[in-house]
Amino acid sequence: MDQEKLKKMLLEISKGKISVEQGMRRLRDLPYEGLGFAHIDHHRSLRQGAPEVIFCEGKTSEQVQAIIKSMLAKGHDILATRASPEVYRKIKRMESRAVYHERSRAIVIQLKKKKLTSGKVLILSAGTSDIPVAEEAAVTAGVLGSRVETLYDVGVAGIHRLFDQKEKIQEARVLVVVAGMEGALASVVGGLVDKPVIAVPTSVGYGASFGGIAALLAMLNSCASGLATVNIDNGFGAGTMAHRINVLGERD
Repeated sequence: MDQEKLKKMLLEISKGKISVEQGMRRLRDLPYEGLGFAHIDHHRSLRQGAPEVIFCEGKTSEQVQAIIKSMLAKGHDILATRASPEVYRKIKRMESRAVYHERSRAIVIQLKKKKLTSGKVLILSAGTSDIPVAEEAAVTAGVLGSRVETLYDVGVAGIHRLFDQKEKIQEARVLVVVAGMEGALASVVGGLVDKPVIAVPTSVGYGASFGGIAALLAMLNSCASGLATVNIDNGFGAGTMAHRINVLGERD
């Protein structure tokens, strides 16, 4: 239940269209619903403006199905990250509206179309190999309601590719920069703009990249101001933060 639904229900009670008891029944699973293996946070939309997101790795297909079924029953949109094609096929049989974003491995079920922000989140990737993480950020921000554009394979090995897109870069309200290897792209972008930059190190790289630690340390030690770094391969976290920053601009 989100703020609009709660407001509508309270108005219906005040006008006598539904009884207090009916309202209580609708709210009985707030703030959460216990499924034994999971406690579904139905209250999150009221607190944070968006429902709980399902991280599929480590969960069985049956567990993911049960969580989605519970959330759909309460009218929540669904974002399930790190989902395998096998999990998606089972969800699709259960819910025909499910859409699978193959590159990001995300399942999305949107019950109604959102009005997108006027401000734009721009997702950049240094290389093609970084695109899966970048797509996770893009899908996340888009599902939450941000207008999203992407700019891929513009890393420092061919920096002219980035400079050719200066107008698009300057138009963005928030930028997410996804890079593996040495992670230099985040510092370059951070030095070009006066907007918030969220850096995402990826695990892409050869041995001395240490599974993304080299890029992580480079981004944490960046001399570019206005740049913040999330965890290795955490496209979801970057997309969520980008959307929240973007929404603050809408209020202004």
